[in-house]
Amino acid sequence: MNGFTREHAAIDAHQHVVARFFAPPGEAKAAVLVVPAMGVTQAYYAPFAEWLAAQGYLVATFDYRGIGQSRYGRLRGLKVDVLDWARQDCAAMVEAVTARAEGRPLYWVGHSLGGQILPFVPNRERVARIVTVATGSGYWRENTAALRRVSWWLWFVAAPLSVRLFGYFPGKRLRKIGDLPRGVMEQWRRWCLNPEYAVGVEGEPAREAYASVTTPIVSLSFTDDEYMSRRNVEAIHGQYVSAPRTLKRYAPKEIGVKRIGHFGFFRPKFEQSLWRAHLLPLLS
Repeated sequence: MNGFTREHAAIDAHQHVVARFFAPPGEAKAAVLVVPAMGVTQAYYAPFAEWLAAQGYLVATFDYRGIGQSRYGRLRGLKVDVLDWARQDCAAMVEAVTARAEGRPLYWVGHSLGGQILPFVPNRERVARIVTVATGSGYWRENTAALRRVSWWLWFVAAPLSVRLFGYFPGKRLRKIGDLPRGVMEQWRRWCLNPEYAVGVEGEPAREAYASVTTPIVSLSFTDDEYMSRRNVEAIHGQYVSAPRTLKRYAPKEIGVKRIGHFGFFRPKFEQSLWRAHLLPLLS
C-alpha cells in the first residue's frame, strides 16, 4: 500500500498505551480512530488503516493496556478493567488524535467492544461520527446458537477458575479470545451474564452515559457473525436512546462472498466490497 506514512507513538508514558498513526500523502480530510475488539491487537487493523490513509484520512490504531504492544511484563497484578480502557486509554487516544487532526473532524470506528464503550469515554463529545462494526451487547443468552453452546463453559468454568489460578485470563492457552488482565475479564464476564449488559451491571450512571450520546451512529453488522446475533446488535444500540441510529445488516451473498463473520470486515479482501462501497460513504 502506497501513499501514506506510518508512525509509532507512546501516547501516555504512565498508562503505557502504544499507538500507530497513518498519515495521508496530502492534507487529511478527517481523522479516524480505530477502536479494537476484545483481545484483538492493533496489528490486525493495519491493512484497513493503511487503506484509509491512502484515501486521505489521518488514521490511528492502538492497543489497550495489557494487549499487544501496550503489554508490559506480566499480566498478573495489572490493575485495569474495561472502564479504565474507556476512561483512560480511549480518552488519551481521542486527545492525541484530536491534537494531530488540527481542527478536522474525528470519526470513531469501533469494532465489537470498540462500539460498546464509547459512552464511558469522558471526551467523547469530540467525536463527530460513530461507525460500529459487528457490535452487540454480548449478553450470552442472546448470542448466536453456536456461541451459546460454549458460553456456559467459558463464563461459569474456564474464566473464573483460570483467573483465580493464574491471576489473569490465559486466553492463548485456552485458545479463547487471547490473554486478558484479570479486571478486564472479571468485569466483562459480569456484563455478559446480565440481560442489560454493561448498563445492568454498572447501574444508572451507565444508563445515563449511553443516553447522553447524541453523535450519529451507523451500525454495520453481518448475518453470519458467529458471536453477535441480531438481538445482540439491536440491544446495545437501543441503549443509545438520544443518538440518531442507522442499523445496516449485511448477508455475505449480498456482496458476493461466502463469509464475513465477526472479524472479516477488516480483512483486505473486503477493500472494494465493504470498505469502499459501504464504509467510505459514511466518512465522506
